[in-house]
Amino acid sequence: MKIIICLDDDFGMMFAGRRQSRDKAVCEKAVSLAEGGRLYINSFSEKLFADYDAVVCDEMLSVAGDGDVCFLENAIPPENTTELIVFKWNRRYPGDLHFEPLKMGFSLVSSEDFQGNSHEKITMEIYTK
Repeated sequence: MKIIICLDDDFGMMFAGRRQSRDKAVCEKAVSLAEGGRLYINSFSEKLFADYDAVVCDEMLSVAGDGDVCFLENAIPPENTTELIVFKWNRRYPGDLHFEPLKMGFSLVSSEDFQGNSHEKITMEIYTK
């Protein structure tokens, strides 16, 4: 299963039930990463992807197939995640939901920086198990 998450420099995903940040360029990259399959989001991310072609499904982790991508903001990636795409904000935000890929058995295979719309620099890292 291929999962996309966003993290700050302290591995934070959310704070007080809210996303830490957002950027249009991340949404566009997520859509392009799902080419050839579907991009699944849950209802929490529906407003974020209102202008994009994404499938809203709160059970996305159990229905996504090979070639599909799940954008996950408000939960820790499941154990059966084989590829993890992390967008890093390169900032520190308050956070109460954290996820550290290396501590969960993932290995970094590539990294690239790109210009965001609201963030000067966003880093995309790809991890595999």
